[in-house]
Amino acid sequence: MSIKLLKQGLNGHKPLEPMWRQQPLKDSYDVVIIGGGAHGLACAYYLAKHHKITNVAVLEKAYLGSGGSGRNTAIIRSNYLTPEGILFYDESVKLYEDMAEELDFNVMFSQRGHLTLAHTDASLRTMRWRAEVNQIQGVNSRVIYPDEIKKLAPFMDLSDYPRYPVMGALYHPPGGIIRHDAVVWGYARDADKRGVHLHQKTEVTGIETENNRVVGVKTNRGAIKTGVVLNATAGWASLIANMVGLKLPIETRPLQACVTEPLKPFLDVVVVSGTLHFYLSQSDRGELVMGAEVDPFTSYSMDSTLNFVEGLAGHVLELFPSLAKVRLMRQWAGLCDMTPDYSPIMGFTPVDGFLVDVGWGTYGFKASPVSGKRMAELIATNRTPDLIAPFSYDRFIKGKLVGEKGAASVGH
Repeated sequence: MSIKLLKQGLNGHKPLEPMWRQQPLKDSYDVVIIGGGAHGLACAYYLAKHHKITNVAVLEKAYLGSGGSGRNTAIIRSNYLTPEGILFYDESVKLYEDMAEELDFNVMFSQRGHLTLAHTDASLRTMRWRAEVNQIQGVNSRVIYPDEIKKLAPFMDLSDYPRYPVMGALYHPPGGIIRHDAVVWGYARDADKRGVHLHQKTEVTGIETENNRVVGVKTNRGAIKTGVVLNATAGWASLIANMVGLKLPIETRPLQACVTEPLKPFLDVVVVSGTLHFYLSQSDRGELVMGAEVDPFTSYSMDSTLNFVEGLAGHVLELFPSLAKVRLMRQWAGLCDMTPDYSPIMGFTPVDGFLVDVGWGTYGFKASPVSGKRMAELIATNRTPDLIAPFSYDRFIKGKLVGEKGAASVGH
């Protein structure tokens, strides 16, 4: 138990202070960040901490963390396919490892390991390929087989009975889960302490430009003068970009997930199957958090569907038949901005002063710390950090795609 918690217990209950303040909306900021999720808040935090840029506004049309940051399944990993993606996500995992101490806030990061199952010879070859690329980049990943998988997930059916028997898996020990709302709260609290203004219920209605340069932002609470705008939205990235006449190569699709009633702990690792299109983990409260791939249509709808639950349940029960009588408690959906190569779009755009941190598909939350840190560096120095250079907007023009579909489409 920490000294801080011990003191709180001995001092008795005291009314809790707000984690961040409600500030008046100023008519001018050096930087305006659109999107009050983990990405936008992380960028604001690092701008203030590392670069002493505190005249920053984070604008959120609902409440902080109400978008993708509050609707994801909080899986953290770095076992991607391309060298560019692996290095990028590996830095994010390392930042997550130190986050609780850095923010003085318990984000409940549990590095319990991550299994990506292989059900065919072709899939097993891909896992070996990913493991080798991971190891070359210094990331802990290796291929394991049913005898070792049984020790990590003893309740999984590893016999020949399932329609797609498990032949092996890519095992990634640093992977795990985290409390997503704690990450949002931690960044918001510390950014506020450093002077950043966090504006909830502040919807952006337009972005003003002159001679192809950003000069201001219009909101439902008034106009703001600024020379730098960062689009850090998920689901609405294309709509925000349209405000400056910029077309993004993005399709927005719903992604659904669900959670069961609490059970006694039995699953220590995160389990993913690309063939069966599901992923599964057990929270520290005992619930099973489950999801599948994105819906096969473009939409801004976040309605849940019976079709999703039926399909997911059938696939999960193929490998975990003992869960047949477990009750589903709730389900939800979020929006995913999918790019052609399943990699994000980060950095400068053809509109001077309009920056993007978008296109995160199903894998954005795990990149929150590294994205915030490197986008803050870009804003402060006006130079693109090497780590995010491969994800530039102009890669689609130059034909230099970063193909991550094999590691990102269902792996989460």
